[in-house]
Amino acid sequence: MNTLLERATRLFPSLPPAWYALPLRIIVGYGFMEHGYAKLARGPENFAGILHALGMPFPELLSWATVLIELLGGVAVFLGAFIPVVFLPMAVVLLVAIVTVHLPNGFSSIKLQSVTAAGAHFGQPGYETDLLYLGGLAALLLGGSGPLALDRIFTWRNNLQ
Repeated sequence: MNTLLERATRLFPSLPPAWYALPLRIIVGYGFMEHGYAKLARGPENFAGILHALGMPFPELLSWATVLIELLGGVAVFLGAFIPVVFLPMAVVLLVAIVTVHLPNGFSSIKLQSVTAAGAHFGQPGYETDLLYLGGLAALLLGGSGPLALDRIFTWRNNLQ
């Protein structure tokens, strides 16, 4: 009889280790783009109001900076381009969100409070998701952007000169 591991190995043959980066890039990049687009679609001035309520300095400037970091950084990560450049500003956005918003809510990002006929009701999310994003970014920084990445094109051209 074939074991489950043998069947899985046939379904998913070994890929080079760098392929870990592709799903990470897609998930982390898309997530950042989605969050940046949501802030842009609702109006950066609305996000500036939230930043003001949190006591952040220069809320209008920080609002636009956050939107641009999330959108442009998300695109860069998604495409596998400039990871070392976008890592720090994206990490800062995550750390600020953890400290100013999510830390008081604890670790868990899912807090089921009740289920009614209208559906499930959840509490405020903790910092778990932000840490996962930070871990994904760190993995890409340390391990590289992997195959099908724009960084590989730039490296290839530089190696020819």
